[in-house]
This record gives sequence, structure tokens and C-alpha cells, in this order.
Amino acid sequence: MTSANAAGLAIGGGRRRRILIIKPSSLGDIVHALPVLAGLRARYPEAHLAWLVGTPFAPLLEGHPLLDEVIPFDRKRYGKMWRSAAALRAFLRFAGDLRRRRFDLVVDLQGLFRSAFLSWVSGAAERVGFAGAREAAWIFYSRRVHCPDQARHAVERNLCVAEALGLSGVELEFPLGLRSAEHDAARSRLAEAAGRSVAAYTAIIPGARWATKRWSVAGWAALIDRLHEAALPPCVLLGSPSDRALADDVKQRCHAQVVDLTGRTTLRELAALLDLADLVICHDSGPMHIAAALDTPVVAIFGPTDPACTGPYSARARVVRPVVDCWPCRLRECGHHTCLRDLSVETVFAEVQVAAEAVLGRSLCDGAGSCGSGNGR
Repeated sequence: MTSANAAGLAIGGGRRRRILIIKPSSLGDIVHALPVLAGLRARYPEAHLAWLVGTPFAPLLEGHPLLDEVIPFDRKRYGKMWRSAAALRAFLRFAGDLRRRRFDLVVDLQGLFRSAFLSWVSGAAERVGFAGAREAAWIFYSRRVHCPDQARHAVERNLCVAEALGLSGVELEFPLGLRSAEHDAARSRLAEAAGRSVAAYTAIIPGARWATKRWSVAGWAALIDRLHEAALPPCVLLGSPSDRALADDVKQRCHAQVVDLTGRTTLRELAALLDLADLVICHDSGPMHIAAALDTPVVAIFGPTDPACTGPYSARARVVRPVVDCWPCRLRECGHHTCLRDLSVETVFAEVQVAAEAVLGRSLCDGAGSCGSGNGR
């Protein structure tokens, strides 16, 4: 196997190729890989482009106008193959089907043993991945891309691969391929939940996969009430079904009325609602990256993670991050949670003010309500 830097990896000619992107998870990481998809489609408009993606995230890509095929990968099922004969047989069938697709080029943007192994299983002659891939994944690549140290963000690392594939000069974009029918369905779902048509709203997403990424329920409830007092567009709670209990807790502590669509949307409907929102307030999470990709203004609350590596990749995003000695720890479990435990509503509201004023063209304090003492601009 050979290694390579940015030079010399471009696949030749404009002829039709069969190209596979491997990026199974997670939601934000899939969004970060979209510029590579856009670049490949622009460079090879006649190619057959496929994406291997984890089953829970496949709906985000299904029907995408730049893709010819979405290949769902059931990690939960295939992960049992070492102790289940049925799971092993299912994986072998999957591997056989993958190989029969006869891909010419596989681009592994996950960089783990499993994804790199799948690139090798595909039988593609050209398998491109990161030279610094974890779990010794690089051994399965025919070409390895070295990224500079300053490429810290996932988007920047993916762009290193895009350049190595000869896609330099392609405009940076994050196409989600939302259709007008999906926007219409999102508006209808929102109107049904609110009992009226909602023209403008603030999307609130209090959930996150890691407990250490989550701000307090009391903080979210107090922030929603402050936004109501400041006459910001009404708040709409969004999230996955696993966030339902959290959303209920936030609603119970709020004085302001909120519309709750938590766990009541498909993944594509969630994306459409984020696209239609005036402002999104959230944690470091998958929906944050979707909103940033859609160029919706975002205020993102960060706890243990570093926005330089995993932050919203958008000029319209603002980040609230802690100032504590242990930051960034990147821990999923923490005994004190100082970074978000001590985060005040005033600190978050100050960032929301700046973001909202850019959207609304006026100070939040110009509304019918009061901004509270000492917080006017």
C-alpha cells in the first residue's frame, strides 16, 4: 500500500465512475462530509455516487439529489457477528452485496477500523483515507492523505481529502437537498402543534447525546422566559424521541408558552424546521451542525468539547463556552460538571441578543416586554 499527500490523488478523466463515500456516523460528522459529496458531483457529474451510512442516519441522505444510492449499514446488528451466527451471515451477505457493486473509488471519511475494513471489503482498487486514521485503519487504504496540523475542524480535515481527490477550487457548501414539499410538511406539523400558523420562531434544542454537554433544565427554562420577555419570536422545542422527558421538564419550569415538537418529527422534517427558524439555540449536537449547514443563525452552548474542532462551521453562528481550568476535557462523564453548572442565563442571553439583533434588525429590548434590569443594549 502507498501513502500520499494532497498531490497525485485525483481520479482521472471525466468518464463515468462508481464512487462510494463511507461516513456512517454521527449526524454532525455526516453534515461535515457533505462538501466532499458536492465536490465529487461537480467534478464527476456522470459518476454513480453512493454513500454508506449508519441506519439511524440514512433518512437524512435518502432522496438526496446529489446521490444515486444510499447504502444503510446496520452497525447494531452487524456488531453482534462475533457471537451470533445469524449476525455473521447477515454481515457476509452485506459484504458480498457491497463487493458486487464494483466501486472504482472508495473515500473513507470515518477513519476507523470498521469503516476502513469496509473500504477494503468493497474490492475497490482505489481506497482513500486519512494517513492518521485511528485503530490502524490506514492499513486498508491504497492512498493515504496527510492533513496539516492546523486542520483541526472535521470540515477542514475532510477538505484535505477533497483537495487530494483533485476537488480544489470547488465552492464550500453543505447541500442537504431539502425539498419544498418537506418545508411545507414542516410548516403544517408546526401549525398543528401550535394550533395556529407560525410565521417566525426560535428553535430550542435542549438535548445532546452526552450528559456532560447538557446545560441545566432550570437554565433552559429561565432562558426561554427571558426570550419571551424580550419579545423574541416564540420558542419551539425540537429534538429526538430520547429528549421527550427533558423537553417535558423544561416546559414544566417555563412560564412562557412553548410549542413542543420534540420527538415528533422525522429527521428530514427536523432539518426543514431548522431551516425555517429565525434562530436556533442548542448544545454541541447534530442539529447544531444541520442548522449551521443551512446557514440559520445559531447560538451554541459548549461544555466539555472544543468548538475549534467540533463547532458550528458557519459565520452566522455564535458560541458560548465556559472559562474553567479543566476545559476542554472532552469527557462524557464528570463528577462536578463545573463548565455548564456555573453557566448563567445572563451569559447565554447576551449572545442571543447579538445573534437575534442581526436577524431582527432591532434590539430585543424594543419589544413589548422587558429585557430585565442591566441587560438592555
